[in-house]
Amino acid sequence: MFEVLPQLAPDPILGLSAAFKQDTNPNKIDLGVGVYKDEQGNTPILSAVAKAQTILLEREKSKTYITPQGVQGFIDGMLGLILGEKSPVLMADRVAAVQAPGGCGSLRILAELLTRVNKDTKVWISDPTWANHIPLMGNAGLSLETYPYFDKATASIRFDAMMETLRKVEKGDVVLLHGCCHNPTGADLTKEQWQQVAEVAKEREFLPFVDLAYQGFGDGLEEDAYGVRLLCESLPEVIIAASCSKNFGLYRERVGLAAIVTADSATKKIAQAQIQSVARGMYSMPPSYGGALVDIILSDVALKQEWETEVNEMRNRMSTLRSLLVDKLAANGAQKDFSFVNNQKGMFSFLCITPEQVQKMRNEHSVYFVDSSRVNVAGISQANIDDLAKAMVAVINS
Repeated sequence: MFEVLPQLAPDPILGLSAAFKQDTNPNKIDLGVGVYKDEQGNTPILSAVAKAQTILLEREKSKTYITPQGVQGFIDGMLGLILGEKSPVLMADRVAAVQAPGGCGSLRILAELLTRVNKDTKVWISDPTWANHIPLMGNAGLSLETYPYFDKATASIRFDAMMETLRKVEKGDVVLLHGCCHNPTGADLTKEQWQQVAEVAKEREFLPFVDLAYQGFGDGLEEDAYGVRLLCESLPEVIIAASCSKNFGLYRERVGLAAIVTADSATKKIAQAQIQSVARGMYSMPPSYGGALVDIILSDVALKQEWETEVNEMRNRMSTLRSLLVDKLAANGAQKDFSFVNNQKGMFSFLCITPEQVQKMRNEHSVYFVDSSRVNVAGISQANIDDLAKAMVAVINS
């Protein structure tokens, strides 16, 4: 049967990782894969997570299935974190939600639900966007369109062009928005821009679909939720996919949340049953472990404070590395002004250099990142930043 399957091109990021491993240069630098790394290049288990693991080991008495929607404490804690503890939509019992296997699982569950609503649903995604948005949405059977978002030439958001397109989006269409720390560009909407998006969503009656994968890595846990909270408090319906991979460091545990803000509590009950039905048809029952850890952390005052401190430390480290890289590029005589990197937020930055320059970085200096020029800022360290800056200047000035 399987000889009819065509050969697929290798995944560019996985291929990049393989090439990095094969490189024998002792000073090679990996800025490709999007995981947080510390100064030693490790992706650590957060202290709050380690303590939660110990608590869970002592507390857990069974490995039987949990409830179909997931760990309820996890769901409640995450909704409070995302929407605010006193969110009007939570108070009005308007939010259906399930624990999902990672942010990807959340996106796919919601995509499948959209096909139940209307098999011809059109989803608008930003240009550029995270590469996996396309198969996660498209493989569910949704049709995809793009709206302008980022201009490499000016290293800035094409907000006027974005709004011009959104004003043409039809009622019932879905617009996928990055809640914060836009992947791949690191360029985020301002509060004023979020307000304009909310207004056009109300006017055109499209459904906002917010992907919130990096809460806490931009300006702060509360600050990064501004856009999603504004939409939820301004509109009758919003859908949200959230991930705990980055801010809790739970990459391999695959912990995510799929949430639906509905117009009223009666619709919420219908949406809750439907979203659980979608999950049932995909993986039957949710995993427990990662969600249980998040539940323990968010429900314990001391552990939550410790976790928030760790998130702040990760965010501040990445912000410091951005500034340091900009300074070192300038000090080494870069002919391009990279000050825009300081305005970008989160784990990623768009360096706005050409694919040919990216290839030269890889081939001549063993610096690995994807052709779009997206770099993982957390892959930079005090130990490699001088080599990185010198390599970039050598390529850019040549």
